[in-house]
Amino acid sequence: MPSSSLFVVSRCTIYPDDHQSLNNTLKLSVSDLPMLSCQYIQKGVLFTQSPFESSNSLISHLKIALSKTLSHFPPLAGRLITDSDGYVYILCNDAGVDFVHAKAPHLPISTLLPANHSDVPLYFRKFFQFDSTLSYAGHYKPLMAIQVTELNDGVFIGCTMNHAVVDGTSFWNFFNTFAEFSKGEKKITRQPCFGRKTVFDSPAVLKFPEGGPSATFSGDEPLREKIFHFSREAILKLKLRANRTTVNGKTNGKITPVNDEPDLKNGAAVKNSKPAAAAFEISSFQSLSAQLWRSVTRARKLEGSRTTTFRMAVNCRHRVEQRMEPLYFGNAIQSIPTVASVKELLSNDLYWSANQLRQNVVAHGDATVRRGVKDWESNPRLFPLGNFDGAMITMGSSPRFPMYDNDFGWGRPIAVRSGMANKFDGKISAFPGREGNGTVDLEVVLAPETMAGLEEDMEFMQYVS
Repeated sequence: MPSSSLFVVSRCTIYPDDHQSLNNTLKLSVSDLPMLSCQYIQKGVLFTQSPFESSNSLISHLKIALSKTLSHFPPLAGRLITDSDGYVYILCNDAGVDFVHAKAPHLPISTLLPANHSDVPLYFRKFFQFDSTLSYAGHYKPLMAIQVTELNDGVFIGCTMNHAVVDGTSFWNFFNTFAEFSKGEKKITRQPCFGRKTVFDSPAVLKFPEGGPSATFSGDEPLREKIFHFSREAILKLKLRANRTTVNGKTNGKITPVNDEPDLKNGAAVKNSKPAAAAFEISSFQSLSAQLWRSVTRARKLEGSRTTTFRMAVNCRHRVEQRMEPLYFGNAIQSIPTVASVKELLSNDLYWSANQLRQNVVAHGDATVRRGVKDWESNPRLFPLGNFDGAMITMGSSPRFPMYDNDFGWGRPIAVRSGMANKFDGKISAFPGREGNGTVDLEVVLAPETMAGLEEDMEFMQYVS
């Protein structure tokens, strides 16, 4: 994107309109601290033209809505501090967040959303602040930034947020609330919980070198990025295939062709009126993840003796016996690694790989969560984000997040996109499809030669629409 194509109109600091939070602190947890070496989360939503008559009206409106929202999320307007004992806290001191107004008047939506299944345009990387910024920088930088970019025929609202302060659940709850206040809501509908008495609270100290940690991946490797869309019908076909095994010609369990992920309405799960799948059934998302694991591994052309790892981030709020609040604010995630040899993965059918993922997810209950906390306490460390052996895949985000519920007052988004943060060969992010109803978009980041191989893998591409 030529530098002249996008220019910054203004930059300012937005403060909460209610200053009751001054100098409260929240201690970073066992789930927060490892993220200090990760880059800030960058996610945003694309809209057609807003109804405001002028840029000034649009920007003024969004600033007011943001200020109201920050009053309900005081940690985001704060900064990180480390005390003399090495504990890291969020100081809720109302220091404010960055707000940037930019314009790209010659850039139309049609360029951002090409119809020919091409790579994600690099333009999106210009729609976010704090590129390559590690979350540790929250000690001296804002914990959040909003960039509103006016396009030729649309608006992109990009949000950048410190990953040691939020996970995906907290990120999208903030974004949804921001949209609600913009749309005209007078009070918050999904109040975050700031309590810290959880399984992740710990006396352990994570020590850092002087100046803070370094990124755990290079960030300068050549990459390609694509969005692969999967319709409800395609995912059901994948699920049926994953739940079949050739052993004695029998199928694995009862096949119930329904979407087993909860429907989302206004950010809340609603009961599916159709009968539930059998308890031992492989889920839609496990089936899709397994297919991706197989096809990317095949495209990498690895030796059969090599070990390949599929890492999946899971929300632990509901996995501990004394359940955490669903809207607990902070990180409440752990990474589940599933390991197999390349030969095992590719010589067996989809059921085999999907069942490996299923078994690990099912086993990740209260005892496993607590074991993970104890393991970290015995050796406090940063999260090893990256693809260190060339055979790893890391799945983040979730198709359950209510990304398309972000109606700022002029309709639902037409697309969800991310910036350049935390991207490396093998980084996958799962989004809901815009049409909902069990559809999924996978944002896939791979080395160029691997992406070319994936595009030719018909076992995978037959499900892409």
